Amino acid sequence: MSVAKVATMNSKETALKLCIPNSDLVGLRCLRCELFYPENDLRVDSGLGCIACLDQGFPSGLQCVYQPHSKLLIDSSKQGMFRYASKLPFFDFPTLGEGQTSLIPLPKMASELDVDQIYVKNEGQNPTGSHKDRMSPLAVARAIATGHSRVIASSSGNAGASLSAYAARAGVECCIIASTDINPQWANAIKLTGAQLRLVESDQRWPLMQKMVQQEEWFPVTNFWPTPIGSNPFGIEGYKTIAYEIAQQLSESAPSIVIVPTCRGDLLFGIWQGFVEAHESGVIGALPRLVAVEPGARLERVLAGDDYRSVFPVPANNMISIDGGTATYQSVMALRSSNGSAATVSVSQALVAQKKFAECGLYVEVSSAAALAGLWHLQKQGMLKSSDRIILIATSHGYKEGCF
Repeated sequence: MSVAKVATMNSKETALKLCIPNSDLVGLRCLRCELFYPENDLRVDSGLGCIACLDQGFPSGLQCVYQPHSKLLIDSSKQGMFRYASKLPFFDFPTLGEGQTSLIPLPKMASELDVDQIYVKNEGQNPTGSHKDRMSPLAVARAIATGHSRVIASSSGNAGASLSAYAARAGVECCIIASTDINPQWANAIKLTGAQLRLVESDQRWPLMQKMVQQEEWFPVTNFWPTPIGSNPFGIEGYKTIAYEIAQQLSESAPSIVIVPTCRGDLLFGIWQGFVEAHESGVIGALPRLVAVEPGARLERVLAGDDYRSVFPVPANNMISIDGGTATYQSVMALRSSNGSAATVSVSQALVAQKKFAECGLYVEVSSAAALAGLWHLQKQGMLKSSDRIILIATSHGYKEGCF
């Protein structure tokens, strides 16, 4: 047997050890129609969400379902996301040390806004500098578990940098489809991992990804449907760990408001599910209200009665991580379930917020700073109480963003 053959076999064996499935995972359920899909139904990895809802013209994502007896059991002897494997789809997965990010108090800001406490959950501390590092390892694990050796995503930013890093870690091939105006720092981070970087005009990204998934059998980590559905549901499960960590960091009590910069709602929905499961398992005694922050009125309009499948006009902005004119069913569900709301903020407001963060010692990307701008919006609307304990999700640091 050749050395190359042995190396390939060893690589496969190593990869398989990195995707030990959670025996409590029984399948997935549609968020909209609640149709159940068995865990081994490979349609759940098609990138199309619920096939039944899609056929009806109502794109909707899927959610992992665990045994009724399954509870969140926190294993403090482990590090990062592995502490919460009891409620993740895999007990083991490729890792670069993601999770366990700081929850930083901002007492001066809390005093200025006359609320009890304000914290920043600093996701920029993850290995590639963003919250995407919680999704990538589980999505890659699912790809490996289903026999795929190639993963693909459409991203011109954090998701591409993250997925390419975790694919390299696991020894699987990766392709990132990005728009031609991708920031050179992100492009370099992707290419250095050995991933393919395919640059096309922005409106051609999803058609190209759809072709590669359906004709060339790449495993889709992000969505490619014109009306977005969300990313791979196994990957989204990783975002639940943000809520689990917050509960622990606040001594197992819950915040009253969590403010999340939002594009298509993977993070928003994952955080909400994490709080729901922490509450069901008795880890926290109450559920917070979620606030989605966006650069143009998308979810704000849907909550007011517009169709979530619409395309909404969004002003030109540099909040590239949350930009775009579409919404998702999962975002709407998370906000309605939490009695939450959406806040629209401008570029100028986000830039002022970025400077305010920096004055507190935190350099975050403009999209992350939008969370603070959203908090100011709530204050102006008279939506804050003196007893509020507020979490701002800082999704990424600003060092790879470049200057504007």
